[in-house]
Amino acid sequence: MKHNAALLPGKLILAPLFLSLLLAACGGGDEKKQPAAGGAPPPAEVDVIIAKAAPAVMTQDLPGRLQAYRSAQVRARVEGIIEKRNFTEGSDVAAGTSLYQIALRNYQTAYDAARADVAVASQTLERYKKLMEAKVVSQQDYDLNEAKFKQAEARLSKAQEDLENTRVPAPISGRIGRSQVSEGALVGRGDATLLTTIEQIHPLYVNFSQSESEISNLQRAIRSGKLQRTQAAKVELILEDGSVYAQPGKFLFSDMAVDPATGNVLLRAEIPNARHELLPGMFVRIRFSQAIAENAISIPQRAVQINPQGQFVLLVDAEGKVSPRPVKTGSMAGGDFIISEGLQGGEQVIVNGVQKARPGSVVKAVPWNPSAPVLNLNPAAPTKTPASAAAK
Repeated sequence: MKHNAALLPGKLILAPLFLSLLLAACGGGDEKKQPAAGGAPPPAEVDVIIAKAAPAVMTQDLPGRLQAYRSAQVRARVEGIIEKRNFTEGSDVAAGTSLYQIALRNYQTAYDAARADVAVASQTLERYKKLMEAKVVSQQDYDLNEAKFKQAEARLSKAQEDLENTRVPAPISGRIGRSQVSEGALVGRGDATLLTTIEQIHPLYVNFSQSESEISNLQRAIRSGKLQRTQAAKVELILEDGSVYAQPGKFLFSDMAVDPATGNVLLRAEIPNARHELLPGMFVRIRFSQAIAENAISIPQRAVQINPQGQFVLLVDAEGKVSPRPVKTGSMAGGDFIISEGLQGGEQVIVNGVQKARPGSVVKAVPWNPSAPVLNLNPAAPTKTPASAAAK
């Protein structure tokens, strides 16, 4: 017991020394490591344009609807049984092409009889002419036979027309729709039976309208000298996905009166459709020029943001800091907004990268390239080109 008691103090002395050495080997006890100094992240890069005043062609987008250039209802002009259909539904047909064949035996017989009557009447008239010259018959007898000859010619003309109508010729060239009758159907009895419809879809009409107030305001601005009238008759067609139709159209006319029910004026344009990409009845938007503004500031639509207080844009100052600026938009210049209030010219306006530009933050401004694709910050969303994004 005494021997063990003598060793105990030695163990108590060695324990603190062992713990201190262990802590020193593990990194110095309670001392904390200082993090290595790292560089600050570079400023976000945004695309900007310099706002500047320049002449701009004011345009307007209006909803419209396509209409066939010509439309013809094909109806049975003679009575009979449909023996054959000579076209494929949905195909293109030329004017004069036989569409149906109606039983023609009776009409052929009537035509042959009318030809014979004309031949007999012609010979009789020729004989009476000689007799009248010989003063054997009177002028009255000759005139009577001449009238009979003309009546025979009229019957022949009618019989020939009926015979031609048994083949139901196409009245115009265009795309033919579905057939309303089938072989074996009796048509033309009592009324002109509708057989099918042909529509000429190259080119197409597009009908749209503009409010009377907008037209009046534009005319007042032109008279006051604020705007200049444009003589351009070209129009652009905007498809449902926001893209611009490849071929421009031409403006045809505006109606001479205001529709009392809507307060709008009917307008019409003509759109080429050689590839038949467009169909009658489609809803589209028409973009057309209205006037020229001499000193207008126009910026892309995507540069204009909206919050509960209204429209605004994000600007980059000389130090690279982002600041919002309230603006008001007026008319359109193609796919751009014309700024009526808020910009004086010379400001750097952010077009792409607004998600990375917070008010007060520092960014790196680079000139905007309209042909470059838009950066897709959302992997789930498809990447859009600038043109399609602006249209949206």
